[in-house]
Amino acid sequence: MKNSTKLLSGFVLIVFFMHAIQSHAQVYAIGHKQITYTDPARSNRSVPCEIYYPSNTAGESTPIASGQFPIIVFGHGFVMGYDAYQSYWDSIVPKGYVMVFPTTEGSIFPTPNHLTYGLDLAFAVTKMQSEGNLNTSFFYQKIASTSAILGHSMGGKGSVIAASNNTNITTTVSFGMSNSNSPDAIADYAPLVTVPAIVFSGANDCVALPADNQVPLYNALGSQCKTFISINGGSHCQFAESNFNCNFGETTCSPAPTITRDEQHVTVLSLLLPYLDNMLKNNVAAGILFMNRLTSGTSTTYLRSCSTSGNDLQYLNDNKFRFNPNPVESSVEIELESSELPAQITITDITGRKIFTKKINSSKESLTISDLDSGSYLISFNGKHNRVTKKLIKK
Repeated sequence: MKNSTKLLSGFVLIVFFMHAIQSHAQVYAIGHKQITYTDPARSNRSVPCEIYYPSNTAGESTPIASGQFPIIVFGHGFVMGYDAYQSYWDSIVPKGYVMVFPTTEGSIFPTPNHLTYGLDLAFAVTKMQSEGNLNTSFFYQKIASTSAILGHSMGGKGSVIAASNNTNITTTVSFGMSNSNSPDAIADYAPLVTVPAIVFSGANDCVALPADNQVPLYNALGSQCKTFISINGGSHCQFAESNFNCNFGETTCSPAPTITRDEQHVTVLSLLLPYLDNMLKNNVAAGILFMNRLTSGTSTTYLRSCSTSGNDLQYLNDNKFRFNPNPVESSVEIELESSELPAQITITDITGRKIFTKKINSSKESLTISDLDSGSYLISFNGKHNRVTKKLIKK
């Protein structure tokens, strides 16, 4: 394997350690194992996997750390090796996650089977969860109940296939998803994805054009909570480490990226890390951080649609909480569903610093905010059954 303890670029290190300090989470060393599993449901198909896990000592087959850790399965791009995604396991695993990289369907000839690869990703999640319950497994009693499927390019398409009709996972995230070749992931599989989803896109992606790939994917997803994030100046290949095959393809098209690979990684990880902590570890503070960065960031634009109620900040039920006007000059009129009372309203600035908080006992309230400086804020509603965070603009 490649040395999983090599230094990340300076920018990525800064993002990682700043977030580690903010969340006060333990930082683990990275252990590694290469295991080939077989899927009895598909004629004992072999699925070799590169697995990175939290350990107290970095290295090959070092003991896994104490605790239970969420599973993240990651799908590689077309003719790209798993090692093109080292920045992801170097950033995510130390925060307490097991990352699994199935290495199937990586050749040019025969042409990779996208459906088969998607099934490999789904199988890897189920297999790792079963390993957590198997007393002879290296991962016995080390696997948490939450999981995610991530993927880049072809792997992004595989993640959509793997997440369709799959309630065994918690969320799915794609990076520069390419819908080339059959099957049609957008028409046939995206509507069957119901778990929360993020679609990352590079605004300057000339390999898998956003208008033909990631935007239609976002629109077609059946997820009741989904987010589309476009990275200004970002490209297709810069979601990964420098890779000859991907880089060569990107040199044949335009526009070229207007940001560096390091800058694109910083932007992705600054959003991905708190999102995963929120979704897979139920870390509410991380959810607030994700929303702060999503709504106030200048390096991205986004679309977001969330209509499911629940206990997670990622499930935003707008019908339970309404306010106007927005933008506001001096006072905000709040309307709450009576079933959500008592509730609490909190206003924070874009850094997450709490500016104002008030307990609400009636379904209609007026908040005076004339003392706030002009700018963007987040207004959060914490009710009896739902949590909602929205952007508030003070004139």
